[in-house]
Amino acid sequence: MIGVLKIGLFILAVLLLTFILSEYVFERVSVHNHSMEHTLESGDSVMIDKISYRFRDPKRFDIVVFKQKGSEDLIKRVIALPSETVQITDGKFLINGEEIKDIKGLDMPEYAGIASAPIQLLDDEYFVVGDNRKESIDSRYEDVGLVTRSRIKGRMFMRVYPFKKIKIF
Repeated sequence: MIGVLKIGLFILAVLLLTFILSEYVFERVSVHNHSMEHTLESGDSVMIDKISYRFRDPKRFDIVVFKQKGSEDLIKRVIALPSETVQITDGKFLINGEEIKDIKGLDMPEYAGIASAPIQLLDDEYFVVGDNRKESIDSRYEDVGLVTRSRIKGRMFMRVYPFKKIKIF
């Protein structure tokens, strides 16, 4: 009888720990589109860290997962931070009027969208874009727009599938 009770308590503890980790610490997210190619491919699975942003804010070039109004979560790269002014001109990102060096190997943004004119971000807004700048629907489009801090679920830190492409970012 005591052995059954111990097994039951062990199973309960494992279920509780699994719930806490998946609810508050980590989450597996599937990539469903081509907006982050060549960094991530459609069909990849990634892990997001949901706890680090409780202690620090997202940084430029972090890959974040955020809630999109009325659709599945989106995964994009942070380009502009709160209180900055962002503009896209001649295929370049300008932050506060200065060109930032983009991640090597990524396409230049041909379409500026709402960032064709300078946009002043509020103190809780981020400007995010996909790595596949030619096909990504991101902050340049009004449908996505600027992403508020409260919509960001976490930071992508690891690709876990496909197994041959496991990588920590």
